Amino acid sequence: MSDPHGLPTGDGAPPRGLARFGVIAAGLAALVLVGGIYVRTRDSHEAQVTSDDTARPSVHLITPTTAGKMNELVLPGTMQAWFTAHIYARVGGYVHAWTRDIGADVGKDAPLATIDTPELDQQIIQARATLERARAEAALARSTAARWNDLVKSKAVSVQETDEKNADAKTHAAAVDEAAAALGRLLAMKGYATVRAPFAGLVTQRNADIGDLVGPGATNQTPMFAMADERRMRIYVNVPQEYSAAMHNGLTATLKLPDYPDQTFPATLTDQSFAIDQRTGSLQVQLKTDNPGFKLKPGGYAEVHFALPGAGDRLIVPSGALVLRDHGSQVATVTANGRVHLIPVIIGRDLGGKVEINSGITAGTRLIANPPDSISEGEVVRVEGAHD
Repeated sequence: MSDPHGLPTGDGAPPRGLARFGVIAAGLAALVLVGGIYVRTRDSHEAQVTSDDTARPSVHLITPTTAGKMNELVLPGTMQAWFTAHIYARVGGYVHAWTRDIGADVGKDAPLATIDTPELDQQIIQARATLERARAEAALARSTAARWNDLVKSKAVSVQETDEKNADAKTHAAAVDEAAAALGRLLAMKGYATVRAPFAGLVTQRNADIGDLVGPGATNQTPMFAMADERRMRIYVNVPQEYSAAMHNGLTATLKLPDYPDQTFPATLTDQSFAIDQRTGSLQVQLKTDNPGFKLKPGGYAEVHFALPGAGDRLIVPSGALVLRDHGSQVATVTANGRVHLIPVIIGRDLGGKVEINSGITAGTRLIANPPDSISEGEVVRVEGAHD
């Protein structure tokens, strides 16, 4: 309908172009709404998947190795010097001087310190005087006995009196010996006023300083020096009983030290206790090695590597792969659906960081490398490197 001028009125239908525009706009709005719902749904699903993956513990799988012809047994060892000595003052006095400090390489009987001994010096003077008096008295007794022996021949004196004079001479002679021995003992003590090295080696401690009171009269008896002969070393190792049969004199080993990680040092087993310590269940063995560069230090720790005959087909796993429970040892595997399965195993020899497995798994069994103590049967895990 139109007015007299030919213009459309409000009572008529809208033009076709305007209607098509409205339909298109409504369609676009619907598409935007549907797309937004889809994106939110997809993001929510991905977030849920990511959250589930993050919640699952990540594990690394390994496979057992075989023992081979030789097994390496690694045990801790304690290094000791060939000889060690704590040197105390044998005689009382005051430190006059010390001539060697820590680290000094000294020979046998080398002087380390000297001690002033005023009391001992006075005792020596007194002992010398006592000896001189004893000698004089002995000389008089001898001459008297000689005269009486001459007189008894002419019966000028009695035999009884002559025997008494002879006995008196012998008594004084014994007194001379006694006084000489007393002086000799004091002179020997005076020799200890020079403190000497008991053997060739290194000075490892010096506790004495000038003016210190040392020896029997000191209230705090501490060693003046400590020494060690480090040219050769002893290494003590406690070997578990199951390996004791493999220990024998002449068995070679390799030492590794934490302070020299890139070097190894050879050693040879020379002695063993031939008894199992009930407290530790182990056999103590002693190894020896030369130490020309003084790299092995007394009291230090060493990793001792023994090469022992292997079991051939026996399986070996890291000690960290074991799950230790009250009812026995287990290893953890992962099923196809990503769940933990615990398998009981029988452990053989402990190789120090690794253990032999006597039964329970096969060579192809894939194990969790370091399962946590809290791991449980059926727990959901994520294998590193695997794709869902």
